[in-house]
Amino acid sequence: MRKEPYLVTGAPGWLGTRLVEILCKKKYNVRCLVLKDIDASELKNLGVKIVRGDVTDKSSLAEAVNDVDTIIHCAGIIHPRKIKDLFLVNTEGTRNLLKTAVEAAVKKFIYISSSVAQGTNIEPDVLLREHDPCNPYMMYGKSKWLAEQVVRDFHRQDKIKTIIIRPCWYYGIRQPEKQTKLMKMIKKGHPLIFGDGKNLRNMTYIDNLVDGIILADSTKKAEGETYWIADERPYTTLEIYETIAEILNVKIKPIFIPKFISRMLRLMNSILDRIGINIMSIRAGGEMSENIACSIDKAKKELGYKPKIELKEGMKKSIEWVVQNNLL
Repeated sequence: MRKEPYLVTGAPGWLGTRLVEILCKKKYNVRCLVLKDIDASELKNLGVKIVRGDVTDKSSLAEAVNDVDTIIHCAGIIHPRKIKDLFLVNTEGTRNLLKTAVEAAVKKFIYISSSVAQGTNIEPDVLLREHDPCNPYMMYGKSKWLAEQVVRDFHRQDKIKTIIIRPCWYYGIRQPEKQTKLMKMIKKGHPLIFGDGKNLRNMTYIDNLVDGIILADSTKKAEGETYWIADERPYTTLEIYETIAEILNVKIKPIFIPKFISRMLRLMNSILDRIGINIMSIRAGGEMSENIACSIDKAKKELGYKPKIELKEGMKKSIEWVVQNNLL
């Protein structure tokens, strides 16, 4: 029986769907693990096989992993109703999928983690690297970091070959509502900036991320490794805002909120986070003054990764998609 090259989880989510689209364009055979009540019509239109299952229920995963060579695990949860669901889905769900993959003799497992698994920069001008100590940001970051440990353990025990990908704040077509809200705020001309706007943030255009995933899968040296995947360089928050404003053809006069207020919001978010309450405005206000900037040197050297799209082009594509879908 011919094996299916890829099982993708997390579709029809933002990243998962784009990943599937590009894999299909490259003529790969793709299977998707999709939750029971989720509309998968867009995936079916791409010609992929749909298997219903849930990573929190190990018994539901056997069919999905059967005769698969490589799993790309994008599925996860960011804003749960209960804090325990972060660890149930992100950490234990990853463990369940790995166990089932090993039982089915799957060859490779690519885990899509997050920048917050490593945390924020201790020194603003020192870029984060894969070997640096981790200080996960909030409970979501901790759940992803713990999942990374599970993935590494399976590799160290020689149960399955694994690769960990850490993307940053990614952007592109099919962006979620929170990204569109930022664009709407900028379009009005007076966006809020916490701090002086000079803090550094790496961003990852979604197609750059897919390129990085595919390169990692095709590189033997990548097995057992972790890679930051992002655009060529970090951007300041102010540069991100001004780029969006330029594409929208508006002039902005940002409202600068003192950094100490952002620190207070971060503390408040940390408290709410621990009891499972998520208020997006508090979360964003606490995070937006932080430096989350990484080096992609390792991916460039070992994978041959070279991001093709930078901020202006990527944001233009994002905004075109939002306008075409009457969201802005």
